[in-house]
Amino acid sequence: MKDDKHATAQPQHWRNWLSFAGGVVAIGSFFAFLLLFAIDVFAHNGNPYMGILAYVIAPFFLFLGLGLMGIGIWFQRRHARRMGVVETHSLLAVDLSRPDDRRRLQIFAVGSVVFLLFPAIGSYQSYQVSESVQFCGQACHVPMKPEFTAYQSSPHARVSCVECHVGHGPEAFVKAKMNGVHQLIGVITGDYDRPIKTPIRNLRPARETCEQCHWPQKFSGNIDRTYPHFLADATNTAYAIRLSLKVGGADPTHGPVGGIHWHVSQDNKIEYLATDDRRQIIPWVRVTDPQGVVTEYRTAKFTNDANAFEIRRMDCIDCHNRPAHQYRAPNDAVDFALSIGKLDPKLPWIKSNAVAVLAAKYATEAEAMAGIAGRLRATYASAPEVDDLVRKVQTIYQQNFFPEMKADWRAYPVNIGHKDWAGCFRCHDGKHSAVGTKKQIPASDCTSCHTIIAQGTGAELNQMSPRLEFKHPGDPVDGACNDCHSGGP
Repeated sequence: MKDDKHATAQPQHWRNWLSFAGGVVAIGSFFAFLLLFAIDVFAHNGNPYMGILAYVIAPFFLFLGLGLMGIGIWFQRRHARRMGVVETHSLLAVDLSRPDDRRRLQIFAVGSVVFLLFPAIGSYQSYQVSESVQFCGQACHVPMKPEFTAYQSSPHARVSCVECHVGHGPEAFVKAKMNGVHQLIGVITGDYDRPIKTPIRNLRPARETCEQCHWPQKFSGNIDRTYPHFLADATNTAYAIRLSLKVGGADPTHGPVGGIHWHVSQDNKIEYLATDDRRQIIPWVRVTDPQGVVTEYRTAKFTNDANAFEIRRMDCIDCHNRPAHQYRAPNDAVDFALSIGKLDPKLPWIKSNAVAVLAAKYATEAEAMAGIAGRLRATYASAPEVDDLVRKVQTIYQQNFFPEMKADWRAYPVNIGHKDWAGCFRCHDGKHSAVGTKKQIPASDCTSCHTIIAQGTGAELNQMSPRLEFKHPGDPVDGACNDCHSGGP
């Protein structure tokens, strides 16, 4: 027969420090989940990283707390059985007529409010952090470093990441949450693309992103632009081209429909298919005009069924495909640095030498820094400011080249224009013919989308003309620009 003391004991197995700690963690994480879920559902802008906080981290701590409670109860029951304690059940009784019970209830109420206040503040602050550009760009430091660095120097540097990368509505909500969890797993396991693949397949349409700020009905007309370049010769000869870009308009109620923006007119419907992942090879185009007449264009080699491919309707992103994350090619980066005086054009061969050291292949950023310094110091050892030169070229590299992620201009085509990549010539190459006729998509030349009004150097740039033929520096050339230009040496 068991001892009477043990027989009348009333063990409460949850009353141990491990179960208490688990209960605190479980209650706090559950309350945090409710707050995060409410913020995520009712916030004006969604955020894929909220999926990590609300649907991964908070539930993880909830189940961790419940697990600790269970382990504590199991140990307590095991200990009670070893001691021969008989299990009995009792209910918690609070008698408000007793001063001790009232005091304990007050302490419990105040403690509960204070305790729940901490998860509330923490949840809100977590939401604010996850909304920030710094979180998007720096939380996953290695994979996002190239995109974050390029973004800071882009025309959209004051537009937060979530404005473009997260949508509204139930479908976008679910996709964003799943994407956030997938990103977390990828960063933890190191299983992510190097470089990150583009175009992003689930990127929101331009109508939901670009057109929230850029008014598609605006008539832009012609826009004046000057593009400075420097030749790869001993004196780094300056050579600029001043263009009148025929941007035009896309809405007949605000101006004539024409120019470059004709492609996104609301009255025209342009569809295409690409046979490569980067949308650089476009053998099929379909145009539906305002009268509903459909014209299908194909290259001679494309005999496939178009419906077997993804058919995409053209929008802003098909040309402006790097609006916030553009990596300058070595030629462009050095031209820009020379044009603003960051690099001294009086240094002999600095254009070609700087381009060469930037375009070289390096395995790591540290190797690149050492390689750039070594080659430039060897070449310009007698220059009084060689240290400053090295530092500036290294900075250009750090802003545009990321060897660990294999991210630079080679990995990401730029479709606005046609100098280093096919761009406009993907369709306007004179090789797309209408089915059953001899009609073709017009081939672009140097005056199709822009008019050259000045070119050359020095005083030549002041000799403007309403229409000039393009004069290539050095010997005349034939063919598309990107046939020779690649962005590198």
